Amino acid sequence: MTSFERAETEETVTCLHMTFYHPCQDNKMMFRCLNFCKREQVRADEMAKFGRDSNVCRYNLVDTRVSRIQFSLQFYRKLNSSQFCFEIKNMSKKTKLVVDQTELGYLNKIDLPWKCIICFGDYQILAEVQEGQSVDYFETRLHLAEVPILQERCLPSLQPIPENGISSSLFPSQGKSPIEIDENES
Repeated sequence: MTSFERAETEETVTCLHMTFYHPCQDNKMMFRCLNFCKREQVRADEMAKFGRDSNVCRYNLVDTRVSRIQFSLQFYRKLNSSQFCFEIKNMSKKTKLVVDQTELGYLNKIDLPWKCIICFGDYQILAEVQEGQSVDYFETRLHLAEVPILQERCLPSLQPIPENGISSSLFPSQGKSPIEIDENES
């Protein structure tokens, strides 16, 4: 047997790609503590925390409007499955966290979709999961966006459009309540 034949099977690693955007990033440099464009290993049993407190958070945002711990990500494997996932939890008492269209209050958590946009304050983060099989660790790879992620993705309006094609949001009711009319009245 050659050394190639005896070598252990190479294992792929789950990688979480996160692209960060803030409108004032050029002036305020709030991302200066993040390590961009380099894969970073995180043990599977660690919680990846994002926030202002460098003693607690692995990923630091240098901004006084960011909570000490803004949110956390937990890597886990689904029950009776080989699929690995991330769970995102809002750790901020003051700021709501929005994952796609789901708003999370303090200590609320959900499964992170395979591709989603995370928003809080003026921050926009595009998160994309690249699947792997490693049970010991996952990797993160951070990127910096130069244009707003929401603008770049051209996300559709969250307002449903009625069948007649006219959105009620185009014609605000200006604070009027609906009026109930009896069918016998004219």
